Amino acid sequence: MRKDGSPATAAGTAASKLFSYFETRPLVATLLALTLVLLLWNLPPYYQNLLSTTTATNLPCSASAAPSSLSLDTSLPSTTPAKVAALKYTTSTTAQRSDPNKRIFQAYGNAAALFVLMGAYRGGPATFAVVGLASKPLHVFGKPWYKCEWVSNNGTSTRAKAYKMLPDWGYGRVYTVVVVNCTFSDNPNADNSGGKLNLYAYYGLSQRKYEKFPALEERPGSYNESKYHPPYDYEYLYCGSSLYGNLSADRIREWMAYHAWFFGPKSHFVFHDAGGVSPAVRAALEPWVRAGRATVQDIRDQAQFDGYYYNQFLVVNDCLHRHRHAANWTFFFDVDEYIYLPDGSSLESVLTEFGNYTQFTIEQNPMSSVLCLNDSSQDYSREWGFEKLLFRDSRTGIRRDRKYAIQAKNAFATGVHMSENVVGGALHKTEDKIRYYHYHNSITVPGELCRELLPASARRNVTWYDKRPFVYDDSMKRLAPVVKEFERGAIGNVDTAQWSS
Repeated sequence: MRKDGSPATAAGTAASKLFSYFETRPLVATLLALTLVLLLWNLPPYYQNLLSTTTATNLPCSASAAPSSLSLDTSLPSTTPAKVAALKYTTSTTAQRSDPNKRIFQAYGNAAALFVLMGAYRGGPATFAVVGLASKPLHVFGKPWYKCEWVSNNGTSTRAKAYKMLPDWGYGRVYTVVVVNCTFSDNPNADNSGGKLNLYAYYGLSQRKYEKFPALEERPGSYNESKYHPPYDYEYLYCGSSLYGNLSADRIREWMAYHAWFFGPKSHFVFHDAGGVSPAVRAALEPWVRAGRATVQDIRDQAQFDGYYYNQFLVVNDCLHRHRHAANWTFFFDVDEYIYLPDGSSLESVLTEFGNYTQFTIEQNPMSSVLCLNDSSQDYSREWGFEKLLFRDSRTGIRRDRKYAIQAKNAFATGVHMSENVVGGALHKTEDKIRYYHYHNSITVPGELCRELLPASARRNVTWYDKRPFVYDDSMKRLAPVVKEFERGAIGNVDTAQWSS
């Protein structure tokens, strides 16, 4: 006998049976639910069919430059700098359906960038330098190039052909250093209304695929013609390479005091912290920073980009152009190296003699960082490193690294040991006028440097150590008293109790 109510539909009957089944079979229902979850979990995610770009800046500046096999996913929001990674390309399956042998190559993630900007600087009334890193494979196997554009605040713009230099060619790793010179026919900011320099970076010979970004901006009224002509702020500027590792605060203190004395009051020192400026090292440098004699640049973020030796080629080129018109001469050497004048000459007289050259290189005196005299009258724990390391490698006829100084106003790019992008000549036979003592492997030694003590007779004889001949050389030791007295007068007594050697 049929009960009153609406007739049951087929769907309703099936649903009621399913619910009845689950009510009576809870274990089966649970297993079925787990099976559905696993099926959903193992389905390919929708984005596996998307071809992501590295960043939004990798998109062609012209829409027509997009490859025909790709279609822009317009369902995504418009890009901003904070959303650059969200843009993706979707692959077309038409070609796959028409040709089963057509292969699609899908790329994921980020690789080396087209250009990584570190700094851009005006080098004179009509010239600029843009310093950065770029993908080394792209420059080895491709032909990237650049153009420059000045956009004035008065509404005008002008373009200039750019000239690129690769100062670390052969040394770069994933990234190589690129210095782009932009030279205009005249001063693009002659009216001092301000403006900005844009750089166009092209992926290859085609003009259709490029990146455009602002490299430098000048505020209205900020251009000062006198900055690019002598007299400069300093006689001598030091551009230091990347500081990394466990540096000894004692050695940094000694190096800084010596060279502040050596170069005199019209000098300045620029250090670059790539992770080596510990609190103790910073404490050693801080009195000189407060006195206006030194600057410490934080470049720790360079570690994101795999370049040669903590990107030291990038660092020295940035320093060259950042301070191109800051000093008459710019010196490039390391914090375990000490510049020395062998005949008691003044630095001013030597550089006046070298004034017709754009750069000169400096010969090395390699010193042992282990050997000291066994002299019971000396308290080595209280002596400075260059005061007690007195044995010089006397081998001759071998090639040693040289360091150098340059008149930066005549340089367009530079290297670690010399520059090949200059106007003017280079002088190399300088050992009778200037040298440097190199205390290799001493800068990271914890504790006492003197680890091998030699008898007094070593002053007169050749000592063979580690299959190398060493001779006694106390030229630097004789300068220690005057340097220590200079330090006390310049920054007062130094409290080293907070340092760990």
